[in-house]
Parts: sequence; structure tokens; C-alpha cells
Amino acid sequence: MTELKIPKRLTTALVNSLTAGVVPRIGLEQIAVGRKPEVEAILRDLDNIAEGGAAFKLITGRYGSGKSFLLQMIRNYAMDREFVVADADLSPERRLVGTKGQGLATYRELMTRLSTRTRPDGGALEPILQKWIAALQQQTMQNQGLRPDDPALPSEVEKQIYAVTNEMQNLVHGFDFAKVLASYWNGYKLGDDDRKQAALRWLRGEYATKTEAKKELAVGVIIDDDNWYDYFKLWSEFTARIGYKGLLLFIDEAVNLYKITNSISRQSNYEKLLTMFNDTMQGKAEHLGIFVGGTPQFVEDERRGLFSYEALRSRLIDGRYAAREYANYTGPILKLAMLSHEEILILLQKLRQIHALHFGYGASLTDEDLVDFMQTAVNRLGADELLTTREVVRDFMDVLHTLHQNPEVTYAQLLGERAAEPQDGGKGTAASSAPDEMDDFLAEFEL
Repeated sequence: MTELKIPKRLTTALVNSLTAGVVPRIGLEQIAVGRKPEVEAILRDLDNIAEGGAAFKLITGRYGSGKSFLLQMIRNYAMDREFVVADADLSPERRLVGTKGQGLATYRELMTRLSTRTRPDGGALEPILQKWIAALQQQTMQNQGLRPDDPALPSEVEKQIYAVTNEMQNLVHGFDFAKVLASYWNGYKLGDDDRKQAALRWLRGEYATKTEAKKELAVGVIIDDDNWYDYFKLWSEFTARIGYKGLLLFIDEAVNLYKITNSISRQSNYEKLLTMFNDTMQGKAEHLGIFVGGTPQFVEDERRGLFSYEALRSRLIDGRYAAREYANYTGPILKLAMLSHEEILILLQKLRQIHALHFGYGASLTDEDLVDFMQTAVNRLGADELLTTREVVRDFMDVLHTLHQNPEVTYAQLLGERAAEPQDGGKGTAASSAPDEMDDFLAEFEL
């Protein structure tokens, strides 16, 4: 394989994350293998979103099958292609709907994680607004031949800003959204940091009462648990109008909705998910993509999962002519299977190189060792049902760390008799090390 050249910052993130069994946020392209049809299906959705459409995808798979990895990889790809992205993991404190503000907590988390190519780690709200205003100033100076210190420039820029916001006033909550954007512009123009921060607080959903918002911004509504999703539809329209291709929301760990014990609360969350599904599928939303990660149980359990809500079940269930042996990647559900043995081998080869590069040594494991490790993993009892990519990667990183820190130990010594287990039906050499003693021991029993 060709020699890798990866910055230390990326190898550190990859090694630490994979050792802990979590998905790294950077450097994913260095270890991406397989998933070609799934990625192609999502990229087609991104093309549609860029053209003014919308998309909704449920990405399902067992714990450790690669859901979070795929979501993170698509997130990074989308940022490079001028999408605005936001991601959040659901939890007991963050849901789609809740009596204690859990829906608003999800909105705040997504806004905190708002990212662009130039701000990939979140916190992109104010840079987006500043970039928009700076672009309008530049465009106005070019079109009308104005200088940066020309007193007519602020009023001309203001006309351009209201031209964008006026188009949004016909949307639900569009008037108030436009009013807050205009308030931010006034603070920007006058150098009033308090006014700018008040507008940013409102856009992030940080006002607790309407009275406080009305006092500081002259706006009679606030973003709350009931309307937060409507504002993301406004954000998707706004980002498209100021030069981005659209807004993508990545919501992971949706299994936490399945774990809600109160049936009424659980159904309320499913209703919100149904609203998102309908808006994106029926064309009510523009330039908006919603990608949700969850387990098969979260979707298919007819007692507590999405299929327990008939309106969602009828939309998500496989069609009459769907067959398990034929994959369909155009529907609303992407079902992730285990990587093939060939793909796992390629992944192990990449991990071997990255580990050696990070710690600065020559990789000693051969391809035959990797094949042996892979076969040991997939032939383990119950591997067909229980083995996941995360488990294989974590175990392999453990092997690499142990061999590196103990140079006197060989791969054969480390794995020992476990490497021979698949050849003797899982009994292992230890089980037959003393057959005579075992026979004598069993002979003492009588029925």
C-alpha cells in the first residue's frame, strides 16, 4: 500500500476515537470503506436539496454497525460542498417534543452545532450572518460604485437585507424571523454589541419568556418547544437565499425516543417525526435535509417503535414487492448491514498503517495476520448476530496497542490458542489438552 501522509492532529483523533469505540469527527475519509450504494443514495438526495427539494432518511442498523460513522461522513462531505449542517444526539434531556423543554433543548444543541466549511466544529451562526452582510456590502459597492466610507452604503445595504427578509415574511413565523435579522443588521451597522447579542440569543432559542424578547427586540414570539422545527424550515430557506445550498440536520441516537416509557409522550415525539417526514416528502420544505439514525428495533417494534404509530408504519414499511435479497436505497429507510469480509480486511489494513504512522514505527503485522484476525472474529460463536464493525475495530486497536507497547510479544503469542478455535469447531486446544483426565472425571457420574 502507498505510504500515508496524515497530519498528527488527524491520526491522534482517529487513534483515540477508534480505541474508545466512538466515531471521530475528523479524518473519516482515511478509514472509510464500503457503503458505496448508501453514500450514492444520500448524495442524490443532496443534489435534490441543492436544487430546492427536501429529503428525509432513516438510517438504521445495530449498535456499532456504522450509523454514526455514515452520518458523520456525509456531514463532512456536505460542508465541503457549501451546505450548512447541524448535528445532535437525542437523549432523555433532548427529544423532539417534551413537557420540560426537551424539544427546545434539541433546537439549542443543533444551533450550537451549526457548522459550515469554514467553521466545521460548530458556532457558525454569527459567522454566517457576518458573511452575508459582508457579501451584500461588497456587491452593493460593485454595483453602485460606492466606497466603503460612503454614507449612502448602509442604506443601500439595508435595502438588500430587507429584500431577502421580505420574501420570508410570507412563511410561518417569517415576519418575526425577518425582524430579528433586521435587528442584528442595525446592531452591526451601529456597532451596538448588545443589540447584536440579543438577536443572536433569540435565534439560538435562549429567551425564556416573550416579555423579555419583546422588551429587548420588540418581537412578540420566542422559539419554544412547539415551534422550533418551523424555524429550521426558515433557516433552510434563509441559508439557500444567502448563497449556501441548503441546511442539513443530522439527528442521531433516535433510539432514545423508543426508550420513552410514557406512551403519550412517545407518541407525541413520533407525531413530530411524522410532521418532518411529511414536510420533506410532500414538498412543504425547501433546501432541507433531515437524516435520523436509529436501531432496527426503534423502527420496527410494533409495540413501542415507529411501527406502533400507524401513520408512520404505513409510510415506512417495505412495499409489497420488496425482497430481502434485493436492496432498495431510494426509500426513506437505509438499512445498514455488516461490512463484507473484504471490506473489513481493507479497513484493518488502513488501521495498521495509521497506527504505525501515529506512533512512528514500521508495521509488523502481515496481511496474513490480518486475515487470521478477521477470520477469528467472524467465526466466533454468535458472530452472525452479535459482531459489529465497532467491535472488530476496537479489538484490533487493542491488538495494535498491545504489540506496540510490548515489542517482545508476537502476534501469534498474543492471540495464542484463540487463532485455532475456528478450525476445531470452537472447542479450542485447551478443551482437549487432557482428554484422559476428562474421561476419568466424567466416568464418575451415574444416571
